[in-house]
Amino acid sequence: MAVLGIDVGSTTVKGVLLADGEVAWRDYQRHHTRQAEKVLGFLQHLEESGLLVPGRDAVAFTGSGAGLIAPLVGARQVQEVVAVAAAVQRLHPLVRFVSEIGGEDMKTIFLSEAGEGRNKQVYMQSACSGGTGTFIEKTARKLQISPERLSVMAYDGLALHRISSKCGIFAEADANTLLKSGVPVEEIMASLFEAVVHQNLATLTKGNTPMPQVLLLGGPNLFFGGLQQAWRHHLARLWSERGMPMPPGLDAESAIIVPEDALYYAALGCAGVEPEQAEGARYLGTDKLRWWIEVGQHDRKAAEGRRGLVGDAEELAAFRRKYQLSTPQVATRGRDEPVAIGCDFGSTTAKAVALSAAGDLLFSCYAMSKGNPIEDAQSLFQQIREAGFETIGGLALTGYGKDLLKDILGADLAVVETVAHAQAALHYVPDVDVICDVGGCDVKIMLVRGGAVTDFRLNSQCSSGNGAFLQGVAERFDVPLGEYAERAFQAGAMPSLVMGCGVFLQSDIVNQQRKGWSADEIMAGLAAILPLNVWIYAGQLNNMRAIGRKFVLQGGTHRNLAVVKAQVDFITAKVPEAEIVIHPHSGEAGAIGAALALDPSWRQGRSRFRGFDAIASLTHRSTTSEQTTCRWCAVNCRRTFIDVSVPDGAGRTWSKVPLDAGWERVISGNSCPKGLVEDANELRVLKARMEEAKRVHPNVGEVVRGKAFRLAANAPKAAV
Repeated sequence: MAVLGIDVGSTTVKGVLLADGEVAWRDYQRHHTRQAEKVLGFLQHLEESGLLVPGRDAVAFTGSGAGLIAPLVGARQVQEVVAVAAAVQRLHPLVRFVSEIGGEDMKTIFLSEAGEGRNKQVYMQSACSGGTGTFIEKTARKLQISPERLSVMAYDGLALHRISSKCGIFAEADANTLLKSGVPVEEIMASLFEAVVHQNLATLTKGNTPMPQVLLLGGPNLFFGGLQQAWRHHLARLWSERGMPMPPGLDAESAIIVPEDALYYAALGCAGVEPEQAEGARYLGTDKLRWWIEVGQHDRKAAEGRRGLVGDAEELAAFRRKYQLSTPQVATRGRDEPVAIGCDFGSTTAKAVALSAAGDLLFSCYAMSKGNPIEDAQSLFQQIREAGFETIGGLALTGYGKDLLKDILGADLAVVETVAHAQAALHYVPDVDVICDVGGCDVKIMLVRGGAVTDFRLNSQCSSGNGAFLQGVAERFDVPLGEYAERAFQAGAMPSLVMGCGVFLQSDIVNQQRKGWSADEIMAGLAAILPLNVWIYAGQLNNMRAIGRKFVLQGGTHRNLAVVKAQVDFITAKVPEAEIVIHPHSGEAGAIGAALALDPSWRQGRSRFRGFDAIASLTHRSTTSEQTTCRWCAVNCRRTFIDVSVPDGAGRTWSKVPLDAGWERVISGNSCPKGLVEDANELRVLKARMEEAKRVHPNVGEVVRGKAFRLAANAPKAAV
């Protein structure tokens, strides 16, 4: 009798067939949300090969998706930790600590001797994506790191930066900040490996000490060499600090084991069930599983889900006629006239536009973020020059990289993002009431009265309503972002996802996968929940009627028509008389707004712009070390010094990290303005500037409160 063990995980399906105690077959494949279909494929292959026979052989399932599929084929279901522990005890009887990192969960198991058996103490994390394989891969994709390169990226010898080790959303924000500060991608990934190991040792161990020998399991522990280096570094240091004796004949290096079949331990544990247990798990064949795939899951989804984004082809056609995005026509002109350049260095892309003196869009271009804002800027200006715009009358910047790049590029103005996006909307829709900008990593809602922003809401700490979250889910399903809307519109039904925290939303998506919802249906449900996350969760705007009637939707996320359809349906349900306008240059709105904010004098061509040749020839280097740490307060921010070669650079020969003349320094990674300076003289100048700014632009509320309290204190007391 053969025994088949199948591990139906959140991102992959693993299978192992044991015949006479030996591995006769094994396989590992991503299921792309089609767990039942992938399991059926495995079973069909084994039956056709004669390795698995209904009624003769036994089957056991484990994993997050096993509960639904196992009964359909007569399989016994084994809890994940029990399955992993069984394989470990059989194959590695001396191991005392196990860390298994999967696609969307993490487990630690402590094993200790207890009489004739072994005690198991288990800790799990499955509600947050932080530290899991999916999060590591998502960060690598954001940094444009190929899987092949990721597998060989190192940890040893690289500078480390602070990345949250408890929350995937905060970790993503930290990685994004490092990226925009010019930190090399190698150091960001090394810091991410550090955070994963820290989370395991500081959080999942619950204060217990991992004793040698240690077993590292799961895809990330197997495939990412830098993660293995981080484990070895921290465990060796921990054992040394606590005087932990090594088992006879082993050192710290050999006491940490990463087996070649680290992916298959849960499946191996299932396949190794006792004979009497296998008798109750006889394989029934695939008939019921086929019925579930073809009929059962669709009936269940129809009962539990909701209607898709569009009811029928007629509704979709009507929507497209009104909101179909087209390539906007740009104005034409001679290339010798001065132009205003606006650049928006966003979280995932950098954008640039060229505007005429009349404010017409003449040219636009994109650059996917390469992990360094200086390189992003070089890419943009190369495209501008190739388009023939040689005479730059003015240059304005906005986005995360504006302050870092202002002096390096010779920009005339650095514009706050909310101001830039408001300018862009008002330029095209002067009577707008509400501006909703959904970008890669943030959401901005601006309320407008009389052509001026009177209130705004900004959410940059949670990914649940932004474009990067949608893009991450699409990439996880291997769906190109450009096909997102078409795939979502094909879904006749969709799951009802939870509103709110991106971590819980990610968990809910996994839940819906287990119930049989397809990638198309989940993407439709994600588009449908986005307006709730934007307006209710992030914006805290429960009374939509009170904020206005005319809405402008902009930001790159609104180039996705599935999102636009969900937004239109949500807004009109709340405000039936609403007029909804899609910005004609949705993705470039920030850059357009920055250029529009320039002083009109730019038309005389008096820009500080350094020139195309100077920008193309920029060289730079980054330093993050103990010498760059800020000591002005107890926070001790570990800053990054980005040094750029510019002809008129003053240098900093007096710095702890000296800089020769001909170089200019930009400081990033600081949490307050004090971190922008290196010595006491600079700090005094900075404080003087801050006081002057406070005098010129006082906090009116603070002034009024101060005067009111002084008047009350000096008022004459009433006679008794």
